[in-house]
Amino acid sequence: MSRYRLQPSPAQEQVLLEHCGHARYVWNLAVEQHSHWKPGRRNAPGFAEQCRQLTAARADNAWLRAGSVVVQQQALKDFAQAMANFSGKTHKRPAWRRRGRGEGFRIVAVKAGDVRRLSRHVGEVRIPKVGWVRLRWSRAVPEGVKSYRVTRDAAGRWHVAFAAIPEPVPAPGTGEVAGVDRGVAVSAALSTGELLNAPGLRDGEKARLLRLLRRLARAERGSSRRGRVKAAIAKVRAREADRRKDWVEKTSTGLARRFDVIAVEDLKISNMTRSARGTLEAPGRNVRQKAGLNRGILAAGWGRLVERLEHKAPGRVRKINPRYTSQTCNACGHRAAESRESQSRFRCVACGHQAHADVNAAENLRDTAAGHAVAARGGLPLGGPVNREPQRDLLLVG
Repeated sequence: MSRYRLQPSPAQEQVLLEHCGHARYVWNLAVEQHSHWKPGRRNAPGFAEQCRQLTAARADNAWLRAGSVVVQQQALKDFAQAMANFSGKTHKRPAWRRRGRGEGFRIVAVKAGDVRRLSRHVGEVRIPKVGWVRLRWSRAVPEGVKSYRVTRDAAGRWHVAFAAIPEPVPAPGTGEVAGVDRGVAVSAALSTGELLNAPGLRDGEKARLLRLLRRLARAERGSSRRGRVKAAIAKVRAREADRRKDWVEKTSTGLARRFDVIAVEDLKISNMTRSARGTLEAPGRNVRQKAGLNRGILAAGWGRLVERLEHKAPGRVRKINPRYTSQTCNACGHRAAESRESQSRFRCVACGHQAHADVNAAENLRDTAAGHAVAARGGLPLGGPVNREPQRDLLLVG
């Protein structure tokens, strides 16, 4: 996707909000239809039948007929695709859409003249029932786009994303392999010794966010004041998310350009960030600490970094089993939990090798991806296979 910032006028914004409301209404109707289906009952209506039902609904309701049929039909098309993804077990079941969260709609059959450039940094896109809406021309719009999606985030900002798959970043051809160890204190540690951190909020912004959260807790539900405070909170958090996304894009592009192979840990982030609250009968332990850890993991952008690496360097990203990578010495291969003296300090109890703990883990990932090493001295627990590296002194005998 190539995303651009939209700059609609107040009148245009009202029509865009109506489009979002129509798309959300049609989507929720489709969800309701499929929620009544159970094994043994007649199948829920498919996309073609729902389109016929939409035509009848538009004939009976003037407010729905006043909207764009393209927006409403594409909401049904998106729902059909979401159900196909759910059936293929690649995504969760489509859920209800709420007002103010995930607002947007899709436009198809885009023509070449529906997007034009006005000046160096200003362009326009034609949206049905809205007309020409200005956008910030931050880069050239990809040629041959056939569809785009208009979205509105929680901070009230409008964006348009043109559906176009960019070309992957070409490999440098040097044969270099890099290991990337992701953490909380250090967002990404490279096997080259570089320590990269995703930017977050500044101290003043954190203090402002805390004040806004306290003000939100005191505001009455449904009041105008609560709405204004929520909008202010969304703007601060959107600023943090934009910085994290910008860091991920620049970091992933730099890694794809510098290295032929990038090795990362095969982490189950959704499982790692699962809540520890538990239930009333069986409450969790260290809930506040676990919540802080979850926030740190999500703020570091672990999942998005690997996702963008796979987009920009397809076939060049190796996911390595993370077991014992932080406990194994990269110099001698000895594995011991005692070698990890602290979060950042690694000192091998066997050979005395010292290094930054995250860099040492990244070097282990690099060597495993390059085929230079195995899981040294230990293998899998509970009687699993024991893998040993070739002993240099034995090879020299005789």
